[in-house]
Amino acid sequence: MLNNKADTIEEYICKLLAQNANRQIELKRTVLADEVSCAPSQISYVLSTRFTPDRGFVVESRRGLGGYIRIARITEQIDRKQLLYQDMLDSINEETPFVNVKDMINFLLENKIITQREAAIVVQLAVNLYQSEAAKKIAPTERARLIRSLFVTLAKIT
Repeated sequence: MLNNKADTIEEYICKLLAQNANRQIELKRTVLADEVSCAPSQISYVLSTRFTPDRGFVVESRRGLGGYIRIARITEQIDRKQLLYQDMLDSINEETPFVNVKDMINFLLENKIITQREAAIVVQLAVNLYQSEAAKKIAPTERARLIRSLFVTLAKIT
């Protein structure tokens, strides 16, 4: 017997994934909430706590009109670390603040994906791209390109 609404939501999503041959589904948050009789915020909670990369899932979510939730089961052929890097690369754009870049580096370090030395080097480069005198002359799109290239390099060497 299921313990709570979160268990019901998780079971429902897992059942949909199992029925799909490519182990990927795309849903609308409000439609899913209606189907399992819950608030959309409960769907968000379950996605963020039970459908994580550590548990073998990738979740992409877009809110607003035409928004969707895409959930994919990571197969053994897909390297989870590479998916993590891809997610980070996708989140870096010209509006990405320094603190977000630093948080990504800290996450990689805390999860032992990169070494302390690699983290220090990348953080120092990011500091220079965001806070140095020369940074004032770098266009935000160019800075984002350079930050993404740092993460591409990390993905290749780790």
